[in-house]
Amino acid sequence: MPSSNTLPSIEKLRWQCRRGMLELDYALSDFLEQQYPNLAEEEQALFVRLLDFEDQLLLDWLMGNVVPSDDWLRDLVERIARRS
Repeated sequence: MPSSNTLPSIEKLRWQCRRGMLELDYALSDFLEQQYPNLAEEEQALFVRLLDFEDQLLLDWLMGNVVPSDDWLRDLVERIARRS
């Protein structure tokens, strides 16, 4: 699992969850509001890392068209996808 550094504020993360695709906006924003506060700090850092990926790749992951090779990312993507 990746180590966490100083995590961005929830306001900054809300802004980063606003994507170019409505489906991603809903999935990421819902997860941020509903699940992110309850995650361990390492999992929060992983979510922050996830937001750095391109929209199309994130959508492919969430739709199950492509599977992340990283086990930690794959688990997080599956959790987000289940909530969508």
